[in-house]
Amino acid sequence: MHCSSPKMVCETKIVADEHDAIQGTKKDSIILSSSQMWTSSTPAPNPLEENYVRKDTVLIREFERTDHVEVRRIFYEGIMERIPNTAFRGILQQSQTQFVYALLTLMCFVVTKSLALTCCAPFLLMGARYFYSHKVIHSYLACALHTDMADIEEYYMKPTGSCFWVAVLEGQVVGIVAAQGREDDNTVELRRMSVDSRFRGKGIAKLLGRRVLEFAMHNNYAAVVLGTTAVKMAAHKLYESLGFRRTGGSEDYMLPGMSRSPQERLFFQIRYQRYRLQLREE
Repeated sequence: MHCSSPKMVCETKIVADEHDAIQGTKKDSIILSSSQMWTSSTPAPNPLEENYVRKDTVLIREFERTDHVEVRRIFYEGIMERIPNTAFRGILQQSQTQFVYALLTLMCFVVTKSLALTCCAPFLLMGARYFYSHKVIHSYLACALHTDMADIEEYYMKPTGSCFWVAVLEGQVVGIVAAQGREDDNTVELRRMSVDSRFRGKGIAKLLGRRVLEFAMHNNYAAVVLGTTAVKMAAHKLYESLGFRRTGGSEDYMLPGMSRSPQERLFFQIRYQRYRLQLREE
């Protein structure tokens, strides 16, 4: 399968009402206690001045080659969790698909005259949605794992204006995020944000997002952009809490790896939304 570098599909696995945080540049590591964040109006304490490092201290640092296995694991598990979300939660956002499925259920009764078969129809439709969600997302995952997530150093660490960070808690990589610079419009794209399911609710996603914003400001980008197919509203609330504003999207987005067969179009739909945070005027 030939795959071009897929656009970012990010679903943040973290609550969206954490506090503000952090300062630094691309080459700095950031240390922060997840239970002692501060607002932007309050000077940030320097954890390096403390006599000890708390167990809940989160370190945001650049990707290292030894992180590769854990980074791929977090990315893989985060994407795999999207299968049921897309299949079942996603339909709540798709009124046209709901209408089509209701029509198919009615047609089942008209053709079969069987109440039992008609009652089974919605479950069969949901089963088909799960099957095609699994198929499409696996294809997307294969593309991602054979492009930028196969060689993070080549895609993010070597190019000027791009970077990849990990969040470390108690010596373990628990979150990831990337920034990819775009010279054509002087923006940087926030990509691949994900947090290990065992460490959600600690504000890690917001720390990772703020790291990208600081990187963009340090490198004089005009704006930070991102694209997301996240179904959970917590992810969208997180982006908005960071200052992003929705700028558009598509109701029928085509993920890398999709075949667009009639069956796939019937049982898999995904909404793609774009966000932008303007840092300075051009």
